[in-house]
Amino acid sequence: MQQGKLRKQLSLMDLTFVGLGSIIGSGWLFASARVASTAGPGGTLSWLIGAIAVILLGLIYAELGGSIPRAGGSVRYPLYSHGPLIGYLLGFASLVAFSSVAGIEVEAARQYATAWWPQLTQPQSSNPTVLGWFVQLALLAIFFAINYFGVKLFGKTNTIITAFKFIVPVITVITLLTQFKGVNFHSHGFAPFGFSGIEAAVSTSGIIFAYLGFQQSVGFASEARRPQRDVPMAIILAVVLSAALYELLQIAFLGAVPADKIAQGWANVDNVFKLPFHDIAVVLGFTWLAWLILFDAFISPSGTANIYLSATTRVIFGWARNRTFFKVFGSVDEKTGVPHAALWLAFVMAIFWTLPFPSWGAMVNVVSAATVVTYVVGPVSAHAFRRTAPDLERPFMLKGMSVIGPLSFIVASLIVYWTGWSTDSWLLGSMLVMFVLYVIFQRFVPKDVVSFGDQLRASWWLVAYFVVMIVLSYLGTFGGIKALPSPWDQIIVVVVSIALYYWGVNSALPKPVFDDDQVAEEDINAAVI
Repeated sequence: MQQGKLRKQLSLMDLTFVGLGSIIGSGWLFASARVASTAGPGGTLSWLIGAIAVILLGLIYAELGGSIPRAGGSVRYPLYSHGPLIGYLLGFASLVAFSSVAGIEVEAARQYATAWWPQLTQPQSSNPTVLGWFVQLALLAIFFAINYFGVKLFGKTNTIITAFKFIVPVITVITLLTQFKGVNFHSHGFAPFGFSGIEAAVSTSGIIFAYLGFQQSVGFASEARRPQRDVPMAIILAVVLSAALYELLQIAFLGAVPADKIAQGWANVDNVFKLPFHDIAVVLGFTWLAWLILFDAFISPSGTANIYLSATTRVIFGWARNRTFFKVFGSVDEKTGVPHAALWLAFVMAIFWTLPFPSWGAMVNVVSAATVVTYVVGPVSAHAFRRTAPDLERPFMLKGMSVIGPLSFIVASLIVYWTGWSTDSWLLGSMLVMFVLYVIFQRFVPKDVVSFGDQLRASWWLVAYFVVMIVLSYLGTFGGIKALPSPWDQIIVVVVSIALYYWGVNSALPKPVFDDDQVAEEDINAAVI
């Protein structure tokens, strides 16, 4: 394959719609009912907590994306600030988080399509039939083709799809608000499952899963026409617009549920409304809305799957450019400006995730936690750059970094903790395994710019973070043995996060190891693990 350059073809609108299109996917179709069953009307606060978290992280990444526009930025900023070892660890977490989303989204599209094509799903189950699985495969193949032939085609296709994806939820909100019943918000108590239910809903009911697409604009920074200006603006616009929409959707859903459907409380509402907005439209007699939602239910997740297939490609490309993954995935096709090898791997992995995890809810917890883990290092890197790269041009310079940086780190840590022991144990445990493998195969890793000793010194804080979060998760109240009662478990998470944050900031390399991603045709002497 001939080497080429990433093409600068994406406008502010394209970037904003990449972020918005990533956020508005299957989350709006399923999350409201799951949130209601976990937190009751208090779920409206869950969406606000999630919005605050992603806004804080969004501001951090707005500075990073504007000052250091790089393809696959989320896996490259840690490399620049702390060296290849942390870049390697975040590359692995990002691959798990990003590659699975395309598979989850086509699963969601197939589940909703079952309402008009019953043969796609097994009876009394959310699992696909053989036909259903091949429909999912066909969707992924279409998205692969769109991405294969260039970023410009991808950008314009996504902008059109996302415009439609935004309109249908707005129509749904307006229609359901005509059936609003205020009594639903207090008939069983505003927070029937306590504040712990409100917290758990953030991680386990699809809220963070829905929101975390905000950062996709950063992944395409190298292909933006004016990255320094457009990337920060795109992130902020996508987060604010989506947060407002999701909050309104939750309020509309809670207020529109008929009283007899929640006579026994909110705990079972996600089983009553398996296809939430479609089913409630049918119950309320809005047949036209039910059909519109069914149509959008195929478009919205499909559009998000299209974006995440492309975003996973950039993550793989960025990991390869970090020189801790196979160098073939860091190559760019000269004719299209697309990393074709990385795209093929993203495609294969998306197919893989449709095999062992048959329902939308089966992977949401894992993806949410894995994605937050990839973002948790962002505030540490951004704060470290203020000290180690003071002269770096920052078109968007975040005011209050000394407050927003640690606060965003704390909120991200709480979200990981709220995900629960069953997810945290294997996810963070696998990160520790990847660290051990890196150490074992250290003779193959890049050491020409940053010595292995310096890589270890810059990474111990993150290893400690994984260990501490596993221990606290085991001892805590979110799926653990409850040796640490609430709220002391979360207070300890906050205190430990503050200490680890400043340890991480002060562990940064004395001088960042920036590369020049604009010269994508360079031959990278990548070491392969």
